[in-house]
Parts: sequence; structure tokens; C-alpha cells
Amino acid sequence: MTKQKRKLTPVEKAKKKQRQKEYMTIFINGKQKRVKRPQTIDGMDVDEFIRRNADPIWLHQNELWEYMTDDEGS
Repeated sequence: MTKQKRKLTPVEKAKKKQRQKEYMTIFINGKQKRVKRPQTIDGMDVDEFIRRNADPIWLHQNELWEYMTDDEGS
């Protein structure tokens, strides 16, 4: 007979849940590696959030000119 797995304690469950929130598992050269998850704001990438919500003045102050668009139509 095989040995039964023991149940995780509440502290161990909390730590496991926290690790799953912070890290994700990817494959590199056929092996599983744990890497930090990319930062998100409201479920979207930080760059996408800035593109959608930033006004031109804020973009200029933070030197993010690549996200500025020319809406004049000249």
C-alpha cells in the first residue's frame, strides 16, 4: 500500500495561494521554471493601462512620448 498524502494546514494553504498569485510556471528548455508574474493594473498590462488612461500632459511630464498620438489630423 502507498502512503496517503497529508492535508495542508491553513498556514500552508495561505502560503501556497500567495505563491500562486506572485509566480507563474513556464517551460524553458523542457523544464518547468517559476518566474514572477508581470505587473498588472485592473487585470491589464501596465503599458496598456497607460496607453488607455493617460492624458498628454502626464505623458509629457513622465517622458513617455512614444505613447502620445497626434490627434490634430493636419
